[in-house]
Amino acid sequence: MSGAVFLDSNILIYAVLQPDRRSEAARALLATGGVISVQVLNEFANVARRKLRRSWPEIMNALSDIRALFPTPVPLTVATHKAAVTLAERFGFAFYDAVVVASALEAGCSTLMSEDMQDGLVVEGRLTVRNPFLQPTVPLE
Repeated sequence: MSGAVFLDSNILIYAVLQPDRRSEAARALLATGGVISVQVLNEFANVARRKLRRSWPEIMNALSDIRALFPTPVPLTVATHKAAVTLAERFGFAFYDAVVVASALEAGCSTLMSEDMQDGLVVEGRLTVRNPFLQPTVPLE
């Protein structure tokens, strides 16, 4: 999957469950495909239930739709966990963000779309974090 784009859970939340100014951009990202992980699915379910107070049937339907778009999410393994611990220590990531980064690296992705980390950050020299919701800046002349 070298060169693929990895999508963080916030992209899925805005695209599927939370009408928001970011929803259109999030849906456009989903339409182009990419890679997700089991951790992203877990975070989606957690946010949908705890923060958005969605019902379990609604969450299960949304997860089913997401799994149809992304039928082979990157699994959560002990190796992913170990890599995440190292990344959390090295880069100062929140732990669950480090698990997402570790999964993106494991999948061979070159870009991680997330609003939760520093836009433009390059991890391990091969994964660039991009916030798809930032407004492009226009240089002053």
